[in-house]
Amino acid sequence: TGASNALRVLGKKAGAMVFIGDILKSVVAYLICRAVFKDNGTIAGLFGSAGAILGHNYPFYLNFKGGKGIAVMIGMTAALAFTTDVRLALPTAIIGFGLAFATRYVSVGSLAFAITLPTSCYLLGYEKEVVLITVCASALAFWRHRKNIKNLINGTENRFGSKKK
Repeated sequence: TGASNALRVLGKKAGAMVFIGDILKSVVAYLICRAVFKDNGTIAGLFGSAGAILGHNYPFYLNFKGGKGIAVMIGMTAALAFTTDVRLALPTAIIGFGLAFATRYVSVGSLAFAITLPTSCYLLGYEKEVVLITVCASALAFWRHRKNIKNLINGTENRFGSKKK
């Protein structure tokens, strides 16, 4: 159901473990698909990570009600960056984590990260398929955050570290 929920409900240690697990499931999916489909490794890897995102967001064993997929997208970004162009990791991490800590809204950092990923892929000259897959992952992130966006607009979004209203 996501690292943020685990953090809120189970505490820091559990939240960190879920966060790392969510990242790793995407990295593993990316690397397996990249290894199996060597001719189109990067695209195949991204489809593997995209599958991990969909499985995270819509798990059948929880009646298709899961997390928002940001940690899984971070895994996609890490795998892509470290197998192609490490420069991709820096802007996405700085903007995503930076805004989350500066505003204390995890959702703001998450959405900024979701915008930065495809933008950075485009600016770094990745293939159009890479940009398209990351745009789709980002669009899904915005869809999954629609309640948070409404709460931000209404001024009712919970800040990181504050008690739930």
